[in-house]
Amino acid sequence: MKITRIFSDENGESYFEDIEIPLINQGEIGFLSEDISVKKLQFRKVSADYDYDFHHAPQKQYIVLLNGGVEIETSLGEIRQFQTGEILLVEDISGKGHKTKNLEKKERTSLFIHL
Repeated sequence: MKITRIFSDENGESYFEDIEIPLINQGEIGFLSEDISVKKLQFRKVSADYDYDFHHAPQKQYIVLLNGGVEIETSLGEIRQFQTGEILLVEDISGKGHKTKNLEKKERTSLFIHL
């Protein structure tokens, strides 16, 4: 399963990295990853005009986009767009952080899974 990781280096710059979570064939029930320990789960809704300037993640977390797309910009100016159903691993809990804004002018919901 492909996910995008957002992390910061020792100089505080933020980056994207494409990573693959291995899935193991479990027969009739499908393909499953290894267990991942989590601390909390949070639901989130943002307004249609969501456009958040540079910030870092409050904790290491997965973000699952439930509906609506988002554009994210790293501190170095790289921009990527993510759509409904995509998963991000956000680890830039220090440094310069990243910018985030809705792709469309509509309310967007997501799921935060704290690690």
